[in-house]
Amino acid sequence: MNPHPSARPSPAFVGASWCAMIVGILAYLAGLWNAQMQLNEKGYYLTILLYGCFAAVSLQKTLRDRAEQLPVTGMYVGLCWISLIAAVGLLTVGLWNATLMPSEKGFYAMSFVLTLFAIVAVQKNVRDLAAAGEAPVAQQA
Repeated sequence: MNPHPSARPSPAFVGASWCAMIVGILAYLAGLWNAQMQLNEKGYYLTILLYGCFAAVSLQKTLRDRAEQLPVTGMYVGLCWISLIAAVGLLTVGLWNATLMPSEKGFYAMSFVLTLFAIVAVQKNVRDLAAAGEAPVAQQA
């Protein structure tokens, strides 16, 4: 096993990644909180956010594992891709059929995409910091 060499991310990039993730999640949740929709619709959009975040992190970790020659089955990689595509597809179908104003639909789409991008960057930073010999925050306690 020969780990893939990675540069240590700068503190500014780490901070920006965490801030983007938090802003994306909080914006999406604030939109849901203030939305004039039924609770089952809010639950649908919340579940899509959680599913999308899990799928994005899982896919990033899986691809990183493969790049570092760690064993990953093709079936799991396929499931990660299918899950991410399904989450984006479910959000797209939900927003397409929603009785929301176009600006609200755009808001949910953009905060969702921001969150997925930022959560992948945060996961990458966690792996890069671990590869650089720094323990992740959860392990320092």
